[in-house]
Amino acid sequence: MVSAALKLEPIPAAAPSERRTEIMLRDVAVEYPSERRAKKTILADINLEIAAGEFVVILGETGCGKSTLLRLILGQEFPTAGSVIVDGKAVTHIDARCGYVPQKYSLFPDRTVLGNVLYGPENARSRFLGRLQPSFYRERRALCHEAESYLKRMGLQPQDFNKYPHQLSGGMQQRVAIAQALLMKPPVLLMDEAFSALDPSTRSSLQEQLHRIWTESRPTVIFVTHNTAEALLMGTRLILLGRQREGSSARKNLLLDMEIPTARLPFAARKKNSEFQQLQEYVADLAHRSSSMCVDEEPAESPVEGNLR
Repeated sequence: MVSAALKLEPIPAAAPSERRTEIMLRDVAVEYPSERRAKKTILADINLEIAAGEFVVILGETGCGKSTLLRLILGQEFPTAGSVIVDGKAVTHIDARCGYVPQKYSLFPDRTVLGNVLYGPENARSRFLGRLQPSFYRERRALCHEAESYLKRMGLQPQDFNKYPHQLSGGMQQRVAIAQALLMKPPVLLMDEAFSALDPSTRSSLQEQLHRIWTESRPTVIFVTHNTAEALLMGTRLILLGRQREGSSARKNLLLDMEIPTARLPFAARKKNSEFQQLQEYVADLAHRSSSMCVDEEPAESPVEGNLR
């Protein structure tokens, strides 16, 4: 547990109406056809409840189903068995309940930075003949101001707003993609290794910005990463997935589901805390044993036993 001597940073309390379950997965399984055998299992027996306003990080080796889990929540893919529910409704298609930031920035090459960020909300607010209404241009001016504000928070300058994607570095393009998702104000934000291709300085800067925005507006964030330190730094809850392996006695992918106690520390102080280091070693060891097919071995004692779900 966190030492009583540490100064904790209170996480803003959610309003009573926001304490609901935002995302629910019940007995979810995903299987694909395989040439070598009848079916290849990617996910099995996944049962999760994620409350509104949580920052959930999903960690695991390649092939464990992290991105598949995001696609199920997004509605881009559907489970072989079980159900996925977002905001009380079954997921049957992609809709505005979920924003999505992929690993590889996906911007329209023929639109400027500002045009890319505005594309989603403009189309959502002005369907059919909406652009012919006098109020459209007034609303667009307000939307432009808000879009510029998000772009500035992501570290872009006004002179960048009229540039095209090919004129931006990879890090700048990813900043635009994040601003694009945030401007839609989705109740759920899905991020699939969104920082993995960035240099350390840019990655650190975006981690801080994302945490600040989450603290202010409290969307439900599902953040996929391969990086253990990043997972423990960013999240309030950690989910560790293991890969399904042929011949293994283990069926469930879910290896660990715990609240992260250091999430209550000031953001800048988390990595320097000794408990953060202990957590990082414990989770890294558990992930290593999973990737080494040693999941049947007795795990090391958890330093946060009281926080396991």
